[in-house]
Amino acid sequence: MQTHDVDCLLPDWPAPAGVRALFSCRDGGTSVGRYAGLNLGMHVGDDPATVQSNRARLQARLGVPAVFLDQVHGTDMVEVAAGSPDAMPADGAYAVQSDVACTVMVADCLPVLFCDTQGRQVAAAHAGWRGLLGLQGRGVLEAAVGSFGDDRRMASGDSPNESLMAWLGPCIGPQAFEVGDEVRAAFVAQSADAAACFAPFASGKWLADLPALARQRLQALGVTGIYGNDGSQSWCTVANPSRFFSHRRDGVSGRMAACIWRVS
Repeated sequence: MQTHDVDCLLPDWPAPAGVRALFSCRDGGTSVGRYAGLNLGMHVGDDPATVQSNRARLQARLGVPAVFLDQVHGTDMVEVAAGSPDAMPADGAYAVQSDVACTVMVADCLPVLFCDTQGRQVAAAHAGWRGLLGLQGRGVLEAAVGSFGDDRRMASGDSPNESLMAWLGPCIGPQAFEVGDEVRAAFVAQSADAAACFAPFASGKWLADLPALARQRLQALGVTGIYGNDGSQSWCTVANPSRFFSHRRDGVSGRMAACIWRVS
């Protein structure tokens, strides 16, 4: 199967040599209409056979199996390995075994990929605002960081989490993500610093900076190596319809995938 026409972003980060990662964009698939391009979502109304064809194209590009989750805007992580089934209910995955891709799908939510500096483990998280917020200060990013065992985090002699790095992929940008006052209040109740990530909008609404909120959460965990989405327009799924799917923009939309894996 040819894969040269599958449009992908490759993270620009100092991941170790044994770690591979990519983010699938819209171009290069066989879906049509509102799903036109490389739609990878089985749950959005697209023809299942077409989605399977698109997933096969992505997998050929990866060169390893991709394990797709049943994402529920929660905070659970699952471990994936060879033979892991698709549709496990979770919003993040981690892998110690090589040659299997942790995969999360997005169409406005923030995908976050993780690895440690030793390349011993990788993880992927799907962070919409609900999963990012979580309960009592523990959201999906906290769960993803927590999936890295102490022996791996401490292997280089760093303090906990300093040997982890994170890459933030495309998501709805801070000029487009309108939320209600209750969303802002929930984040600020957990951290006063979160107030800086919201700008007032019309009729009591706010514009939320999702990547900035994620950076705050990661920095609070001691993760200092944070790369990728800086909130600028080029990363915004809503503002770039030719390259990214967006549920907020289109109502009915395809899904993209962020994948990370270790090579043997």
